[in-house]
Amino acid sequence: MRVLVVDDEARTAALLRRGLSEEGYAVDLAADGPEAVWRAAEVLYDLIVLDVLLPGFDGFEVCRRLRAGGCWSPVLVLSARNAVSDRVRGLDAGADDYLAKPFSFDELFARLRALVRRGALERPTLVAVGDLRLDPASRRAWRGETELRLSPKEFALLELFLRHPGEVLTRTRILEHVWEFPCDGVSNVVDQYVAYLRRKIDPGGPASHLETVRGAGYRLLNPAPVNGS
Repeated sequence: MRVLVVDDEARTAALLRRGLSEEGYAVDLAADGPEAVWRAAEVLYDLIVLDVLLPGFDGFEVCRRLRAGGCWSPVLVLSARNAVSDRVRGLDAGADDYLAKPFSFDELFARLRALVRRGALERPTLVAVGDLRLDPASRRAWRGETELRLSPKEFALLELFLRHPGEVLTRTRILEHVWEFPCDGVSNVVDQYVAYLRRKIDPGGPASHLETVRGAGYRLLNPAPVNGS
């Protein structure tokens, strides 16, 4: 099992290397952001242990670049920055877990074992179908190069469709996921918001990539590029 430890503090890096080596891991070290990205591009690591405060660029940016470059090795962020906002930033950047310093090696090993069991599954930070793209972390969405101005419910509705392309989503399922209440049999809120979203995705109309499936619900089709791009 090969692990990349990214930490610019020599003492901490040596401590991690010794502890992980004693546990049976093969350990490589990187001391800054650019080196971490380069090493992860050259070697398929089973795990990456990543500090946040790094020279070059920080751990959040390392994680974003790894995911953008197609590196899906499990990443555990290990940092003295333990505010909720920092943990959220790390997870939104594509990390799989976040452990605060000071830490227990027993807990670190347990978390790493859990990540190994999960494996290097593809977990893109951007959700995309055709030229529709959505960034859950920044709460932004685009059609081609045009940013879509969406309300919170429109954003949640688009994210649901993008995560289930080509799948028929019933009104009940949409209500439960976007509005968190079950269908009462008469509410037309889903139809209204699908209509709002259609107008923003396809402002030129009347063609829409949110298809109505009569008697069933709605389905997102793969949108063709806008303006022939």
